Parts: sequence; C-alpha cells; structure tokens
Amino acid sequence: GFLICVIGVVLLDQISKQLVVTYISPYINSGEQISVMGDFFRIIHVRNAGLAFSLGASFPNLLKRVAYVLFPLALLTGLGVFLLRDKQLKMIQRWALACIIGGGIGNIIDRVFREGLVVDFLDFKFFGLFGMERWPTFNVADSAVVIGVFLFILGGVIGKKTHK
Repeated sequence: GFLICVIGVVLLDQISKQLVVTYISPYINSGEQISVMGDFFRIIHVRNAGLAFSLGASFPNLLKRVAYVLFPLALLTGLGVFLLRDKQLKMIQRWALACIIGGGIGNIIDRVFREGLVVDFLDFKFFGLFGMERWPTFNVADSAVVIGVFLFILGGVIGKKTHK
C-alpha cells in the first residue's frame, strides 16, 4: 500500500508537470496563465532553480547537485528504511512518510531530467500577508511533502494523547 502511495504521488506529480510544460509557455517569457478561480488561483509555468521559496537559486552548480539531488536521495533512503523498519510508527505516520518520499522523488526527477530546475505551477493569491501578494508557486510534489509532514506530526500528537 505504501509503495503504491509513493508511486501514485510521483506519477501525479510528473504527469501534471508534463502537462504544464507541454501546454503552457513559461510565465517569465509569456505571462501566460490559466485562471481557475479568478485571480485567487491560477496555473502558471515557472521553473524553480532553488528550494522552497527559491532558496539557494544562486548556488554554484556542483553545490546544487549535492544539495538538491544527493542529499535529498540520502534523506529519502533513510526515510524509506525508517518506514520499513520502525514498528512503532502509527498508520497515519506511515502514509505520511510515503507522501514525503513520493514528493521528494518527484522533485528529484525534475532536478535530474529538467536541467536542475523544478516545474512549479500552482499559484495562489496571498492578499499581502507577510508582505507577499502571492504565495510562492509550487507543485504536486511540494504539496505531498507538506501534507506528509503535517500528518506525521499529527500522528505523533495523537499518539501522545492516547498514551496518557
């Protein structure tokens, strides 16, 4: 079941990115967008050279390869071993790790096969909160990682309450 979740996240991520790459011109060149809910939610084609919020986009290429491919691969391998071997994980935490692993693999695939760039396309209005008019553009893999982290923490909190 967990392997199917990992594969499902990777497939959903890569198929959605390929559709964006095929049918939407890069936003920086064209300004092309698909408005889904007016200006609140739109689909645009952005290539991210950095991590979340474009952090590290100006790193030298060798450092990017280590920081964005090799380190995440080692981390995902460790999470996979943890998922398979730790018998005390709750079911929700196991599903959470599968989401995190799938999302991580999805973005690593981009780093390796899309010239070190990750395709981002989900763009939301943020109404000036924290000084941002729009939330940084993201993708399905990013969503899976965030949801996975949230569920993993939730599983730990729920677990603590039941042991008292």
